Amino acid sequence: MSFIVVIPSRYQSTRLPAKPLADILGKTMIERVAEQAIKSGAKQVIVATDDQRIVDALAHVDNIDVCMTAKDHESGTDRLAEVCQQYQFSNDEIIVNVQGDEPLIPPTVISQVAKNLLENKQASVATLSAPIDDFADVFNINAVKVVADKNNMALYFSRATIPWDREGFNQQSQQDKHVDMSQLQRHIGIYAYRVNFLAQYAQLSVSPLELIEKLEQLRVLWHGFKIHVEQACDIPPAGVDTSDDLQRVIDYLSN
Repeated sequence: MSFIVVIPSRYQSTRLPAKPLADILGKTMIERVAEQAIKSGAKQVIVATDDQRIVDALAHVDNIDVCMTAKDHESGTDRLAEVCQQYQFSNDEIIVNVQGDEPLIPPTVISQVAKNLLENKQASVATLSAPIDDFADVFNINAVKVVADKNNMALYFSRATIPWDREGFNQQSQQDKHVDMSQLQRHIGIYAYRVNFLAQYAQLSVSPLELIEKLEQLRVLWHGFKIHVEQACDIPPAGVDTSDDLQRVIDYLSN
């Protein structure tokens, strides 16, 4: 199986300034993400950035490329499309988008999502999910839910609780925190694309559902493309958004 990992990495971050260069036990966060990507078996790992400070920080790291991209991309997917254009990858090459703020992402899920796209020719995109087993996530708008059909193709992604149990999610059950979570899946934000789809994506208009939910993947469904969804073989820990998240990662690696 052949695939390429691209890690979009912007220097600016509202909640954690200079997040990609945050120190995690002597290594920057973006270096740790790249190391996990290398372990996945990818034939090439590319960090796509818009800032020279990230380029300089990775100059000593072996087995990765760094690609300077435009600063005005609206999304990480648009940044991936520019990388593919710069490198002139073939149309059927598989590109895995790994978020630059997930230093603990298991290499197994990176290879899993690439394999899923390779084996599902009717899908333009592949992604992963995880069971929701914490009541706090059931009605949390920041825990994005996904519902798929019998062929593991996404029907919808939402910040709302889907599927909605009409009988089970009553006011009393929510108050008592006794609800059936067996059918709930949380979306994990890792994606695999074919290069030819990324070129198409860059030309797709923004969808009204995407604007309402603030979920970029709804643009794909809106325009009629299919997204394959499978439960992750290893559940990735949460990414780093805040200084508290960063400390949690440091504590985990220190043990």
